[in-house]
Amino acid sequence: MQKKHQKHTKLKRRESDIFAPNEIAILGTKCSIIADFVQKTSKKFQKTAKIAYLDASHNNEIQAPILDVYTTHHSGNLNVNTAIELNENNEKIRFADYDLLFINGNHFKGAKQILILDNEKEASVLKRLDQLDRIQFVVKLNNDSNYFDFLVAEYPTIKNLKCYHIDEIDVIAKHIDNLIQEKIAPIQGLILAGGKSSRMGKDKTALNYHGKSQLEHTVRLLEDNLLTTFVSVATNHQLENFETIQDKFVDLGAFGAICSAFQHNPNKAWLVLATDLPFVDDNLIKLLLKHRDSQKIATAIKGKSKQFVEPLIAIYEPKAYPVLLSYLAQGYSCPRKVLINSDVEIVEVDDDLIRNINTLKEFKEAHKEINE
Repeated sequence: MQKKHQKHTKLKRRESDIFAPNEIAILGTKCSIIADFVQKTSKKFQKTAKIAYLDASHNNEIQAPILDVYTTHHSGNLNVNTAIELNENNEKIRFADYDLLFINGNHFKGAKQILILDNEKEASVLKRLDQLDRIQFVVKLNNDSNYFDFLVAEYPTIKNLKCYHIDEIDVIAKHIDNLIQEKIAPIQGLILAGGKSSRMGKDKTALNYHGKSQLEHTVRLLEDNLLTTFVSVATNHQLENFETIQDKFVDLGAFGAICSAFQHNPNKAWLVLATDLPFVDDNLIKLLLKHRDSQKIATAIKGKSKQFVEPLIAIYEPKAYPVLLSYLAQGYSCPRKVLINSDVEIVEVDDDLIRNINTLKEFKEAHKEINE
């Protein structure tokens, strides 16, 4: 049988809804009520999740601007007035770093829905009946809000769904938080083993600090914390007894290794660990996992007396991938530069725990200290 010709390389894509990785359309009532509902609910997530809202303007007199205008405020706010048409592929980039996108379902379809029962909007719901294919729960606008007959006929189990009153913001927010938590990416491990070890004069991954090679030790460290772990290796290189990810971003060092891991699987978060950090122990890995903040692009370790974070012991979230690529497009291949200029959760530890060992003299001193 002749193999089917494939014009473009087939890449693994990040799981996404229509506009964003995680979205919920709200429909069934007036736009003003939907907007108020979104505002009140979003306040509950200010410190725990990054939320966006996609709406449409009702102003028929708005014209496209002659030029795009970006207005900034010293508080950090940015207002943008630009001529744009919604494009699902472009919006997936725009909303890539949000944990949840609320959508005004009166204007745009969402992959998941919250239905607000409003007796005055029966015709509106009937018009959008085909959009109600993944209702998460129902909200009653008033105590006497009804399940329309056509709703029950189309979705016989709709009354089995959880139902709240619109004023029950706390319990509604808790339900939505569960939907956010369900979409948090599992973590996998990535051991960086593709360095040239030029200053050491020998392969750093083969050095023995703990009774086994440093490569085996670091892999075991992550696997003991229940992380499926891969070893980053150079292109066309394999290792026996280890799962590997070959470098697809050639000559970019650790930056390329991290991007290669995301190309391998963009739906996982990656705990990145270099092999030249022999003082990193199980307690430090557990500390990093405990303080993971998935709403930020990464959670990184920093020495208490250091100015910058250590990019080679950090958890990179899936939302970090487009950020890394955007820096690469600007000509930067330093993961620390990305972290310094991004929203990152920082975990401070004693400097000694994250000492890099780069020379033979440093190795002998570290080996002696560890084994004493």
